[in-house]
Amino acid sequence: MRITQLLTENTIILDLKAGSKREVLDELAGQLDRAGKLNDKKQFTKDILAREEQSTTGIGDTIAIPHAKSEAVKTPAIAFGRSFDGIDFESLDGQPAQLFFMIAATAGANDDHLEALSRLATFLMDEKFRVNILEAESKQQVLDIVSAKEAEVDGPEQADDSAPVAGTAEPAAGGKILAVTACPTGIAHTYMAAEKLNGRAKERGINLKVETNGSSGVKNRLTDAEIAEADAIIVAADTKVEMARFDGKHVIQTQVGKAIYEADQLLDRALAQDAPVYKHDRTKDADAGPETKSGFYKHLMNGVSNMLPFVVGGGILIALSFFFGINAANPDSPEYNEFAAMLSTIGGGTAFFLMVPVLAGFIAMSIADRPGFAPGMIGGLLAITVTGVEEASGGSGFLGGLIAGFLAGYVTLLVKKVFSGIPQSLEGLKPVLFYPVFSILITGVIMMLINPPLTQVYTGISAFLESLGGTNLVLVGLLLGGMMAVDMGGPVNKAAYTFGIAMLDAQNFNFMATVMAAGMVPPLGLAIATTMFKKKFTKPEREAGKTAYVLGASFITEGVIPFAAADPARVIPSAVAGAATTGALVMLFDIGLRAPHGGVFVIGLVDGGAASILMYLIAILAGSFVTAILVGLLKKNITTAA
Repeated sequence: MRITQLLTENTIILDLKAGSKREVLDELAGQLDRAGKLNDKKQFTKDILAREEQSTTGIGDTIAIPHAKSEAVKTPAIAFGRSFDGIDFESLDGQPAQLFFMIAATAGANDDHLEALSRLATFLMDEKFRVNILEAESKQQVLDIVSAKEAEVDGPEQADDSAPVAGTAEPAAGGKILAVTACPTGIAHTYMAAEKLNGRAKERGINLKVETNGSSGVKNRLTDAEIAEADAIIVAADTKVEMARFDGKHVIQTQVGKAIYEADQLLDRALAQDAPVYKHDRTKDADAGPETKSGFYKHLMNGVSNMLPFVVGGGILIALSFFFGINAANPDSPEYNEFAAMLSTIGGGTAFFLMVPVLAGFIAMSIADRPGFAPGMIGGLLAITVTGVEEASGGSGFLGGLIAGFLAGYVTLLVKKVFSGIPQSLEGLKPVLFYPVFSILITGVIMMLINPPLTQVYTGISAFLESLGGTNLVLVGLLLGGMMAVDMGGPVNKAAYTFGIAMLDAQNFNFMATVMAAGMVPPLGLAIATTMFKKKFTKPEREAGKTAYVLGASFITEGVIPFAAADPARVIPSAVAGAATTGALVMLFDIGLRAPHGGVFVIGLVDGGAASILMYLIAILAGSFVTAILVGLLKKNITTAA
């Protein structure tokens, strides 16, 4: 398919009136709508803006390519707009954009359409092509320039067919650098990044092969043999790619836009093997995504995820020990039970004791790789043992562990930098002598100095939260409950859950009960909705509702994601309202839970016996029905849904 079958005179604006990024998007979407390419201009604009929130489509060199695959697109099309003055589009190079190509793809766009759309993206990497477009005096001249470029790249007899995407051809034999490019929609940036990397590599005489992960599938796939021989691999992606295959190789992970704007720097790093050796975590999804979240969040979640087995296992064992009596683990109590004491020792005396050091160790390891682990562990241990405050037995707890982890990680990076210039003959002593000695020393000294005041802060925060009562406590429950539902397993959800764990460590069990109950509500609420309001859901959604019952009961908030992805405007507010209701009720009922995971399967461990268990179930069901009823009221019958 020719690009000019998608870019036509009635989708071109030679002199944009817009003065801002949002106005550009509205004006180009309006042009597509007037040309009869859209079913719903408002929805398409919303989808375009959602793509912009992931990362800017202003790629630099005066170009912006806003794009989206959307149900609101009637016919795949390209709109072109030009602004001689330039408009701030948050471009990667900080320069105003002058050429705007808005790509509108249908949700089910075929390969011919996708190839044509992506081919235009690669043409824009050619400076001469951009200049010609900028200087065109008429709409027809713009189309003639595009047609001429297609004929030049594809050959006259191929111009009407789906030509292969430029920039993804197999390189010369013996290539030692590999790359993967991918963007969320897989239409523009994927192929532009590949084109730029290939172009710069060819000019510099570098052997390079680029795999593209686009909407039409993986092209130019890297083979196992090529990966084994590669010196380094560049993964420029804003979405998930297969990472397990790169285990043990030097891998540069960056955003796809960086490959367009910083191609030379990435190639230089690859040649110098200036990248950590990738270690794939086999316990995680094999299709690990790129590092698109903040470094802080990534490092924190690495610590939290590795700490969870200690928290969950230890917490449940501690809770089980209370089945034998509140004081069953105390040898001086008449309730003493030897097995209960064993459970308490394993869960609290060992697993829970290691919680903070493990948190700190893996945060530090995420920052500084393996050399950061030992100083992180030791910093975390100092956080819970060296208090300097007579009445504080738990030290600075979770707060101290967080600080120790980040401190140890960045101290280790500093130590590695200091010793980067030592003679090659001493290289082997770095990981076994220099790194551990100096990193542990510096981290340990700093933690011993700052932990006493940190302990006072931590105990003060814990005391303040424990002193809350009545309306204040209900408001905290309302907030925590809403946070558990707002992004369904994302950063806000994880922040609320992490806070619950921190309070569990501080022996305040109401917060853990709140976040677990609220986290169960979104999938349970949607499951109930699919049962109560069958006409509001498709048959596949009703089937998914059956699974959501199990996921919700198991405290897997992510079970609501399929419903939220299909109808976020109605599902997310309903889920937040229901989860917030449950959070407030749990706090109002003063319910505590020592188990940090397990959903209904650990409900018997709720503090207070049968009455508290009943109230806990009521809180969960109340929030779930709030969610279900709101979804039922907001959603239209499937036959008339907008």
